[in-house]
Amino acid sequence: MITIKDEEILFDLADLFKVFGDSTRIRIMNVLFSGPTSVGEIAEVLDMSQSAISHQLKSLKDNNLVSSKRSGRSMYYELADDHVKTIFMTGLEHIKE
Repeated sequence: MITIKDEEILFDLADLFKVFGDSTRIRIMNVLFSGPTSVGEIAEVLDMSQSAISHQLKSLKDNNLVSSKRSGRSMYYELADDHVKTIFMTGLEHIKE
């Protein structure tokens, strides 16, 4: 159990789970499981505007859930690390029970 002294960690954890509380962000993360993907490709798969995708990617990136790499004129996004994949997959397993 986390002590009161470490309560800030609990607030940070709550903020992390808030990011997972948006279905568009979850759908984007699901697309990113296939590997690095451009904003345009994500927008096409999800049938959404690039602007809407970019807005949600910013939130995901600000919370260290996705990372980005530039290739020429395009920016490619991917899940930040295996921890993100584990959180996502654990959530899926939990709701399937």
